[in-house]
Parts: sequence; structure tokens; C-alpha cells
Amino acid sequence: MKTRNLVDELSATSYPGRGIVLGKSGDGKSLVMAYFIMGRSVNSRNRVFVEEGAGIKTKAFDESKMVDPSLIIYAPVRVLGDATVVTNGDQTDTIVEYMEQGKSFEDALRTRTFEPDGPNFTPRISGLAEPKHDRYRLSIVKSADGNPASVRRYFYEYESLLAGQGHFIHTYQEDGSPLPSFDGEPAQVRLEGDIDAFTAAVWDSLDKENKVSLFTRYIDLQTGKIETRIVNKNR
Repeated sequence: MKTRNLVDELSATSYPGRGIVLGKSGDGKSLVMAYFIMGRSVNSRNRVFVEEGAGIKTKAFDESKMVDPSLIIYAPVRVLGDATVVTNGDQTDTIVEYMEQGKSFEDALRTRTFEPDGPNFTPRISGLAEPKHDRYRLSIVKSADGNPASVRRYFYEYESLLAGQGHFIHTYQEDGSPLPSFDGEPAQVRLEGDIDAFTAAVWDSLDKENKVSLFTRYIDLQTGKIETRIVNKNR
């Protein structure tokens, strides 16, 4: 698989939706994580990321403008032991609950389907980072090319990570009406710079009208030390 430029991938469409990047830093010292959200409606744009324990949650920026919180208010990032779960919905909680019972990331997601937001039927994208094991997993659960009569679940596992390389998955292939689901395997991308350079590159590459919030994290593979950045368009 060809390794692509992350900036090019991020800027290839004005509306990739929500996205997850997982990988290893260019110096090989950290596991890299990013999660971003975008929005086209007032309701979707009316959000910020806030810290919650070792993870984050979405929160209404202006509570008076919140219409329906069901698919937009959730905990995208939760930490369980040395593992970090990142998703685009409340399946974060499902994954953590299953792992607490000794079950797997995959077991949890086999109980979930795409979001009930026809005609888009937004995919559920999920990641599990396990820095102590030098590995991470990604998944997408989506409809059959927009047909809600069938669900498709895909799982990807990456071990013995390579420095400067990561994988990027997002909900929508491109802008449209209805929005077409992401297609194919997660894109293999180059990861460069420290957390501040990485955060700036991701944020600056997202469409300025549609981007809402960004979370990034570097986890030191030797010490477990965590560095986190949060960028919110609504301040």
C-alpha cells in the first residue's frame, strides 16, 4: 500500500465528516492519535471537546441551540488501563464495557450497527490503541453502499508499528447528498513532527467552514507519558 501525505488526505474533500488517525511518530518514540469532528448543520457545529478524566467528551457550546443530542453528544475518547479507545459515537462505551468483561474490541462492535440517520446512515468508526503492545486496531461499521438492509463490519489490526507511519479512516468519502460512506481500507499516511506540529497540520488541513473540533495525543512508548492537545473552533 502506498504511503500518502496526511495533509493531502485531509484536504482532499471539504467534508470527510469525523476522522481517526492512529500511528507512530516519526522519531519512533510515541504512539500518535487524532480524532476530529466536522459539521454542516447548526446543531453539529454547536460543539466543543472538553476533557473528561483521561479522555474527552463532546459538549454543546451554546446549550440554548442544542436540538437533538442523540448522535452528537458522546465520549469520543476513553482510557482503560493502558489502552485508549477512540470512536465517533457512543460505541466508545460499548467497547469499554466489553473490554472490562474480558471481551474484545471486535466482540463489542459486532453488537453495533451504523448510525440511524438516513439517508446518510453514517458509519461508526472506531480505534483501539495499545502502546504497550506496539499495536492498534481500526474498524468501520457501515451500510451496504447506503442500503440499510445490510450491515458491513470491517476490522484492521496493525502490529510492530513503523516510525512515521499511521492509518487514517473517516466517515464520508466526500461531500454529497446523501453523504457517501468511506470506502476501502484506512489510508496509510506519513506522520511527522512533534505533537504541536502534528496538531497544527491536521487542523489547518480541514475545511475552515466545516471543521468543529480536534483532539490529538502522543503517548510515550517507553514511559507512558501522555501529551494532549484540544482545538475547538468555538472558543
